[in-house]
Amino acid sequence: MIPKNRNRFSDKIMREEESMARLNLTRRDALIASGVAVAGAAVITRRPAAASTPGQMETAIRSMIGEAEVRKGRVTLDLPPLVENGNTVPMTVSVDSPMTKTDYVKAIHVFNEKNPQPNVISAQIGPRAGKAVVTTRVRLAGTQRITAIAEMSDGSYWSDTQEVIVTLAACLEDLI
Repeated sequence: MIPKNRNRFSDKIMREEESMARLNLTRRDALIASGVAVAGAAVITRRPAAASTPGQMETAIRSMIGEAEVRKGRVTLDLPPLVENGNTVPMTVSVDSPMTKTDYVKAIHVFNEKNPQPNVISAQIGPRAGKAVVTTRVRLAGTQRITAIAEMSDGSYWSDTQEVIVTLAACLEDLI
């Protein structure tokens, strides 16, 4: 029969040996261990971002506006037709509207075909905005069609579409 004190004593020695082993790690060992852990995590989680498709863009549009009819006109989507680098593409959307209390733009939505997320931006606007203009920069994952839709206060939807040729795509890099 083993005395109870002996178990406590041997447990204490084992804990001390474990802590001593931890203290004997060199900086190099710690760096190697952390590097292996990070590399292992990167291999496990590495996968390219999936690009959306024209069908997914149409689904995103329908989820935003429902079954409403979208008419051409009143919206001007300004993008360069040829872009060398898709990482930062200037974009301006303007809507022809008097922006009065009764006739104004409620929202501007921009959609694309090939980025991982088909909805690029949704901007809520009201009559106090003065102008219905949104300017920003977007990332584009290759040559694709961009569509801007304006939601008006009377419930109508207006749109403009542009094709943009991108020579160096963005948004599809592997995450490391």
